[in-house]
Amino acid sequence: MGKIIVNAEKIKEVLKKGVEKIYPSPEALEKLLKSGKRIRLYCGFDPTSPNLHIGNAIQLRKLAQFQKLGHEVIFLIGDFTGMIGDPSDKTATRKKLNRRETLKNLKNYKKQASKILDFSGKNSAKVLYNGEWNNKLKFGDLIELASNFTVQQMIIRDMFQERIKSNKPIYLHEFLYPLAQAYDSVAMDVDLEVGGNDQTFNMLCGRDLMKTLKNKEKLVLTTKMLVDPSGRKMGKTEGNMINLDEKPDQMYGKIMSWTDELIVPGFELCTDFSLNDTEKIYENLKIGKTNPRNEKAKLAKEMVTIQHNREAAERAEEEFDRIFKGGSQPTDIPEIKISDKKILVCDLLVKAKLALSKSEAKRLVEQGAIDIDEIVLSDWRKEIAPKKGMIIRAGKRKFVKLI
Repeated sequence: MGKIIVNAEKIKEVLKKGVEKIYPSPEALEKLLKSGKRIRLYCGFDPTSPNLHIGNAIQLRKLAQFQKLGHEVIFLIGDFTGMIGDPSDKTATRKKLNRRETLKNLKNYKKQASKILDFSGKNSAKVLYNGEWNNKLKFGDLIELASNFTVQQMIIRDMFQERIKSNKPIYLHEFLYPLAQAYDSVAMDVDLEVGGNDQTFNMLCGRDLMKTLKNKEKLVLTTKMLVDPSGRKMGKTEGNMINLDEKPDQMYGKIMSWTDELIVPGFELCTDFSLNDTEKIYENLKIGKTNPRNEKAKLAKEMVTIQHNREAAERAEEEFDRIFKGGSQPTDIPEIKISDKKILVCDLLVKAKLALSKSEAKRLVEQGAIDIDEIVLSDWRKEIAPKKGMIIRAGKRKFVKLI
């Protein structure tokens, strides 16, 4: 099972690095960790897509810190809650998934998480699925659990208030999502739940339910979120995610496209750099001692190393420099088959997955961000005759070759 580590400096790093808030207080969790008791903690991941992403990795890294201190970590896959759809921060109802879709999505979750969590050895992380207990609940059980919460508690949430103002529907099953997540804590009898700050409401529901049903104090730790300059979190819903199984060169290039404001949060949330190291990077950037581009390259290399290895990170760095400093094309360009004899530019960009929509394609062309065989396009209304070997570039780092 391993020894419980009570080193004050290591505990301080766990309580502060990437942490936004701890309930009921940081002092309460610190006292528990220094007591030498082996605690059970978890974080849940709903399989709403086949890939975990760097937003999920923030919570995985926090779980890994506790694991290294000797505590029991549970990697919970929400095969049940994933079918409901978490309404947190959503201005519209999530698309419900069926059982088949959910099982397909979660297939590689453990493999992806294993780059950060240790699933072997004396203190291996456990993988559990919340369908194991939620599918066993009867309707009477659900009514009994629901009696611990009020409609006012649920409807006061920001996203529901926004929907009411916009005359958008709120479905009853969305009210039940926090209840299902809360019951996870009870079923696993945990001491601590870890999650992003967007999960605060759901995790506190679990804290309340533990007090009521088990007369037990469950602590809650919320992590900071990696957000872009507009305040949007980096994740699958926002379309700006980096998957944990992303190819090294793609991951490196995406990180290099980040704004400078994301450098310091990136080191704090996405790497093993200590708080002191992160603070030094912040101070050096602030006084102009270091070049933001160099620090960003260091961050990109570190993140690729974590998810792949040092050799892959070095190759990704070389490839990036070759393309962007030397003006070359990538050595490995994704290929896509276009069977149309003639196609409008906007339709071509969407089919080639260089734009998510026709409106985005139009915007890219108007910005001069699209070129075909090194000729910049200026007219989004233009019709193209696709040819084998034609290379389309969107922005600085997205390329496809037509076959």
